[in-house]
Amino acid sequence: MVGEEAALEIRVLHRHGKGIREIARATGLSRNTVRRYLRDEAAARYKGQPPRPGKLDPFRDYVVERLAAAAPERIPASVLLGELRERGYAGGYKMLKEFVASLAPAPAPQPVVRFETAPGEQMQVDWAVMRRGADRLSVFVAILELGWKSTRQHRKCG
Repeated sequence: MVGEEAALEIRVLHRHGKGIREIARATGLSRNTVRRYLRDEAAARYKGQPPRPGKLDPFRDYVVERLAAAAPERIPASVLLGELRERGYAGGYKMLKEFVASLAPAPAPQPVVRFETAPGEQMQVDWAVMRRGADRLSVFVAILELGWKSTRQHRKCG
């Protein structure tokens, strides 16, 4: 089975007047595959398998309720695993741990602490090695910040 893009490319080349052999050479597919996609446009559509129920599915509601009841405290997945085993859970720890982690709220982003300095109070310093080996060249660059309004006017010290 080829993807939708390749199936579309086959149809476009065919509309441009290319033969099956030319299309097969251009796409790297066999002639029979090219014929099949030209005959049936639905052949390019992949029909996926319906999702199968997992071992954890019957216990998901219990885990969600248990975590909600304990909020804002966290219940470790290992404790939940013991409780679920008593209820007949036959799945593994990793599956449960990943599910519990997916239910955890996203951490709040840390606030950005901005500070401003007066002109001439702050300096940016960089060190780099330009070449490796015997002809090594080390570079030291220091820039004295002149303030936030004059970002284009930097002095190089050195």
